[in-house]
Amino acid sequence: MRLVTFTRGGRRAIGKIAGDRIVDLPATDPALPRTMRELLQAGPAALDRARQIDPGSAVTVALAEAKLEAPVPDPSKFLAIGMNYRKHAEEARALGVQVPDAQVWFNKQVSCVTGPYDPVHMPRVSDMLDYEAELGVVIGRRCRHVSAEQAPSVIAGYLVVNDVSVRDWQARTPTMTLGKSFDTHGPIGPWIVTADEVPDPHALQMRMLVNGEVRQEANTGEMIHDIWQQIAYLSTVMTLEPGDLIATGTPSGVGVAMKPQSWRRVGDVMRVEIDGIGHIENVVVAEPA
Repeated sequence: MRLVTFTRGGRRAIGKIAGDRIVDLPATDPALPRTMRELLQAGPAALDRARQIDPGSAVTVALAEAKLEAPVPDPSKFLAIGMNYRKHAEEARALGVQVPDAQVWFNKQVSCVTGPYDPVHMPRVSDMLDYEAELGVVIGRRCRHVSAEQAPSVIAGYLVVNDVSVRDWQARTPTMTLGKSFDTHGPIGPWIVTADEVPDPHALQMRMLVNGEVRQEANTGEMIHDIWQQIAYLSTVMTLEPGDLIATGTPSGVGVAMKPQSWRRVGDVMRVEIDGIGHIENVVVAEPA
């Protein structure tokens, strides 16, 4: 099942994709929650209820007539792991960045979340704008102290992430948070592909294209710390909530590591594709005054 948050005619709702149409879940079944976080919080029974809706007898809208929003527009947490692909870690070392043995985590503040096809702002305060193609994980139930073996059971599904980064601001603090959290610098989507439809999240081909040119390409099986290990590590520290987002790392090919370094400019189009999940595409625009 592919779950979306969409807007049509000034109304925001959640739905599931059925071919070239969106099944409007709460309009079809008023017993279903009205937001994605509420749907995930309602648990497997609500997801099964949504899954069983027959598109032929449902309230639907044309996909082409709706605006897809961030599938989870209001996560309580947006966590991202750094240097989790070997070649990318080598890039970091070449730039003088220390690469520890332990998992390296930072926050993307949730105010950065934006839609799969929304513009990304070029900050007024920097011209060092960069991209990072990543597979995103959406947590499906409240959990703590989850073992790696248990981790698949707490995942609602997967989506595409561009961990947009402002490199000079990222370098200002060891936490990296400021450089990762500018408004609009967390495009996600285009939908949540539920976990039952992703047989192996560690066998997905992923790529980043800038203006049609491939800049990054890797398989998610190349992660240093796999998704199960990531969830086990994070849940040792904190409670994970339904709708929380985890960005699982980016491969080599980022602009900061190129020679010469390559920064995004106004008008550039960044497109992240993950086979079996979908794609997001965002144009860089000047930050509004």
